[in-house]
Amino acid sequence: MTENTTPAKRTLDDVGPDDRLSPFELKDLLIRAASSDAHRLMLNAGRGNPNFLATVPRRAFLRIGEFAVEESERSYSYLDSGFGGQPRLDGLVDRFDTFVSRYPDDPGVRFLRSALSFADDQLGLDEHAFLAELVEASLGSNYPTPPRILEHCEQIVERYLRQEMGDASLSFSLFATEGGTAAMTYLFQSLFANELLHPGDKIAIGTPIFSPYLEIPVLPGYDLGVVDIRLDQDADWQYPDAELDKLLDPAVKVFCLVNPSNPPSTKLSDERLHAIAELIRTKRPDLVVITDDVYGTFADDFTSLFAVAPANTILVYSFSKFFGATGWRLGVIGVHEENVVDAAIRALPADVTDRLAKRYSSLTDDVAGLRFIDRLVADSRAVALNHTAGLSLPQQLQMTLFAVHGLVDRRGHYKEAAKSLIRQREQTLYANVGAPYRFEPEDVDYYTLVDLQRLAAELHGAGFANWFAAGAHGRDYLFRLARETGVVLLPGKGFEVVDASARVSLANLAEWEYVAIGRFTRKVLDEYYAQYSAENGTPKE
Repeated sequence: MTENTTPAKRTLDDVGPDDRLSPFELKDLLIRAASSDAHRLMLNAGRGNPNFLATVPRRAFLRIGEFAVEESERSYSYLDSGFGGQPRLDGLVDRFDTFVSRYPDDPGVRFLRSALSFADDQLGLDEHAFLAELVEASLGSNYPTPPRILEHCEQIVERYLRQEMGDASLSFSLFATEGGTAAMTYLFQSLFANELLHPGDKIAIGTPIFSPYLEIPVLPGYDLGVVDIRLDQDADWQYPDAELDKLLDPAVKVFCLVNPSNPPSTKLSDERLHAIAELIRTKRPDLVVITDDVYGTFADDFTSLFAVAPANTILVYSFSKFFGATGWRLGVIGVHEENVVDAAIRALPADVTDRLAKRYSSLTDDVAGLRFIDRLVADSRAVALNHTAGLSLPQQLQMTLFAVHGLVDRRGHYKEAAKSLIRQREQTLYANVGAPYRFEPEDVDYYTLVDLQRLAAELHGAGFANWFAAGAHGRDYLFRLARETGVVLLPGKGFEVVDASARVSLANLAEWEYVAIGRFTRKVLDEYYAQYSAENGTPKE
């Protein structure tokens, strides 16, 4: 009999105080600890998935689906076997008007009317062509054409991103992807495929940052050297000049950042954005920047680096957080029409150009003229399957409706409700710690870093804070919280945060649960302070 050699899962008893755990391994241990009580609900406040969502564009998705199926059934109704066919496009708008008249008070129908009106008045889109795209996308019966993104979807999402990223004059192309994670995967893949990155090259990462950004560059096959560009917590999480000066090294090929940051949840100030743009313009015109701006729609007066340094910056945006759509997997890559990546491809040496001509020869005879964004599409399907590339049509339909929702919400009702919800939760959490939160101008507050070291100092003095940090009590706090309350938080260390801290998502729990986190945090710090006082002879407060 063959012995089963499957390694057993680690438990808390296997973990010593000095053991180094990846953030994901630690997360799994915390979830097991939080789930140990079968009579208590486990609450994962370490995840960024929001517990709110936009309902109106989803209602519209269902209504256009209903209309699309009815249109499809007109083709083969004589078969009486559940058959449908491609909708007949002649007279489509008239039949749609008849359809929606059945639902005069339906929010989804009102939204669809607004969408068609907006597309006509603001974008000059042909109503019949736009409606036909929505209907065909709903049915999902064809391959995505064009594979990069549907024509009207691109125009609407581009307009939405111009509005949200801070520059209405930008001109760029989009590639619709399976969320922001797929966007990052495709970007690294194509940068290597086009020999703009090689193993051993340097890549700069703005930290603290979502942990996969730290883990992708060092994967076997990539083997990139990582240069840490660190945000300064004491300057409201902005990049100091000394950190930005690291980008002057010509060996640094790419700079990746998340803005607003994750987990500090602070946007870059206008002054820092323009400092980076000026550095690029005057000293690093060859630098490629990738900015992940998924949280930008929660910020006040947000401006993306994509808007101030467009030729050098590739935009990654996901609809997942703002619209409560992580399960939809909706993201885009935005590339300016005139950009440094295409310029770098044109400047490649002849031997590399020859290799790339062979790689992309099945797509076009003019490989030299093939844009980077189109290479991204092809590389996403191993080039040979380019003809079946592209985000699924129903996903592009929902993306279109989300973008229209952001455009027609002219008074910002949804946006203001989302921002006020997460900021109220933050105030609630810190009020129950006993250290009310002070909102800074660049704060966004989708997450908060519960900085245990700083809270320890604020509540009980610097001596206690130093003792707390030296004893590595931060991890014990996470396990106690999981065991005693069922709440899981992620350690700040997993995001390259220096102080003992925990990331709390302010988007995915109910108000009373933030009360519980705040009270438990104060309870643990007070208990440790009692221990510190006993050991050091310090009078108890």
